[in-house]
Amino acid sequence: MRPLTFVVGTGRSGSTALSTILNAHPGILSLNELLASLQDPARALPDRPLTGEEFWRILAAPNAVFDTMTRSGIPLPEFLYTRSPGRHSAETGGIPALCLMVLPHLTDDPDAALDALAAEVTAWPVRPAPGHHLALFDLLARRFGGTAVVERSGYSLPWVPALHRAFPHARFVHLHRNGPDCALSMSRHPGYRTILPLREILQRAHVETLADLTPQHIASLPPDLTALLADRFDPSLIRDRAIPLPDFGALWSEIITDGTAHLNALPVDQWATLAYEDLLDHPHRELAALAHFAGSEPTRDWLDHAAALLSPAHRGSAARLQPAERAALEHACTPGTAALTAAHRPLTQ
Repeated sequence: MRPLTFVVGTGRSGSTALSTILNAHPGILSLNELLASLQDPARALPDRPLTGEEFWRILAAPNAVFDTMTRSGIPLPEFLYTRSPGRHSAETGGIPALCLMVLPHLTDDPDAALDALAAEVTAWPVRPAPGHHLALFDLLARRFGGTAVVERSGYSLPWVPALHRAFPHARFVHLHRNGPDCALSMSRHPGYRTILPLREILQRAHVETLADLTPQHIASLPPDLTALLADRFDPSLIRDRAIPLPDFGALWSEIITDGTAHLNALPVDQWATLAYEDLLDHPHRELAALAHFAGSEPTRDWLDHAAALLSPAHRGSAARLQPAERAALEHACTPGTAALTAAHRPLTQ
């Protein structure tokens, strides 16, 4: 069995750059945003055996929220397929989940790769969902290279319990960043600016998921929230929405606090932490440790190439805020910062 590692975090912590770095390693299959593409654990890892065709439908079905954002003119900067569109479109049938960020990370022809994968996966026998995922990882590794598998998604800390149940042998690396810097980055990102109003919708309706909303729920919402549930909405509802900066600090703290509790429940030898700031300060040391932890060997050429890709440009961005605004943001991040300090298990210890 190939070594399997999940790099988890809040997002906005340098994780996209890390996927690019991992993809350059000849011994690592880098799965970029697979979890994010598949929406949630219940959908990606149903608690029942699946046929190959059923599993393929999970991989190929479009992500409804992401397609709506694309149609509305605010695709996430992480979307790769929309930069060089193929035969699929959010306007006509939707973009298959695997095509949005996973396959374009591995190949310049994601449509052809999707077709080749479909021909094999749909013929697979009935088995539990985790077995299908492991077979997919093996198939992708044989096609694109890599003896170790590393999946990396933003906003993935909440998935840790489900992933550990499904893949009890897997390792986890928590990539994290200074809280105020991370929250400030969230406040400027369309995905996180969408998360908060969608969470408000769920809270107002007292439901767990958007699929649980009834027409009565929707009718009770304010017009600016109802509009976000349409097939297409005015992008200004996200771009120009007045969201207090401390709300993003509170979101960061919530994800970190819950996520570190999940990590602390894992066997101690199956998880570690990686600070974005340490990655910037000591790229060779931290990336070498990450490669070893993931079950691969670092090479000098790879380490030199990787170090050149890292930029400290956005480091310390929250320090440039006005004092009162910075103080309010730091206060909102206090619970998460404390939880992060308590769950410190560096790769290089």
